[in-house]
Amino acid sequence: MKNKFSEKWKSSKQARKQRKYVFNAPLNTRQKMMSAHLSEELIKKYKRRNVPVRKGDKVVIMVGQFKGKQGKINKVNLKKLRIYVDGAEMIKKDGTKSFYPIHASNVMIKELNIEDKERKKSVERLIQK
Repeated sequence: MKNKFSEKWKSSKQARKQRKYVFNAPLNTRQKMMSAHLSEELIKKYKRRNVPVRKGDKVVIMVGQFKGKQGKINKVNLKKLRIYVDGAEMIKKDGTKSFYPIHASNVMIKELNIEDKERKKSVERLIQK
């Protein structure tokens, strides 16, 4: 039986193979794909350009119809590779609001959520490097 996903796969020019890689990726790999750029202050502080997003991070939307809006990440959907930000909501015909899905690469992290013990440890490791 042929494996659906391989960690050793490097790259391909073919878009179908790139889509297949993302579609069949396990959740731990998808979490790494959900990375966003850090703001300039955070880059200087952590000496790193991007970090995987988490619920509770404060972000600024950089691309799309909600460009410039700031808000907290309300939900991270690894299955669809989308995040849902408090400031980006659609109003439906019946008047109800629903979150607009945004890819993590289209936002910039302004403030990290460090309430979680594991996230706090990983951030401290970044500072020490």
